[in-house]
Amino acid sequence: MNHYDVFNGDADGLCALQQLRLVEPHESILVTGPKREIGLLDRVPSGSAASVTVLDISLDKNRSALERLLAEGVHVRYFDHHFPGDIPSHPALEAHVETRPDKGTSLLVDHYLGGEQRAWAVVGTFGDNFDLAARQAAEPLGLREAELESLRDLGIYLNYNGYGARVEDLHFAPDALFRRLQPYANPLAFIAEDPAFAALRDGYRDDMERARSIQPAFEDAGHRLIVLPAEPWARRASGVLGNELAQRSAGHAHAILTRLPAGGFLVSVRAPLARPHGADALCRAFSTGGGRKAAAGINELPDADYDRFLDAFRTAF
Repeated sequence: MNHYDVFNGDADGLCALQQLRLVEPHESILVTGPKREIGLLDRVPSGSAASVTVLDISLDKNRSALERLLAEGVHVRYFDHHFPGDIPSHPALEAHVETRPDKGTSLLVDHYLGGEQRAWAVVGTFGDNFDLAARQAAEPLGLREAELESLRDLGIYLNYNGYGARVEDLHFAPDALFRRLQPYANPLAFIAEDPAFAALRDGYRDDMERARSIQPAFEDAGHRLIVLPAEPWARRASGVLGNELAQRSAGHAHAILTRLPAGGFLVSVRAPLARPHGADALCRAFSTGGGRKAAAGINELPDADYDRFLDAFRTAF
């Protein structure tokens, strides 16, 4: 029987798992994918798992698979900060779930581990756009400002790599990227030694230069909506563009709509940093939506729902 590590392919999921496996080494089968691929527990086959660790994917979106695994006697340890719905009460489920708007899965794991791999928790927290929480978490590390900025850059680049409609859109498949992170107890050593960092940095800079040139399709005193084209670079840049804009304009809500090749839009929503609530409720009102209070998304918004989304976006914030 096997152990499975099931994790979101963004910075928060990667850094949460990195912390755990540095402190608790364990041979495992990795199950992950692009950031928006969150129905991952379905990919754990019946009868093959003795235990599963789940990181940074919504319990609510994986409920049926979770209940199946628990019924099979699989021990499941679950860390997440997205909307969970009702959390099952089961002796085989160990749930570490919080939905605070400034605490991601990396910080949940950091708390569980007593801060043993705090630097990686800081990277994941920066990647999830919780800059203030990341800086507060980093205080005991005594880092120089340049080192802290390097950890922030790494978090942003890891998060950027997770965005895409499919793995082929990404610079690195998330499971392969985790294997490259895995040998490094110190994220600053990864930055200095692994060429993946430079590849992510250069890709990020190129894609963001294009994304920043796009003018808003809608803007008022409290909202900004941008539509990106149906291109791989746009899908990669979509989420981190929303994070960047949110940091620059703390009073604005932001929506990034990226056209999909077959029609419709991939949607990223960022609540105003000054009022980091409501993004999850907005996106859950659409059939493929979900996320957390400060940041959420819709995997496929039909063209016909564009006006309905815009109205709901303006009303929500």
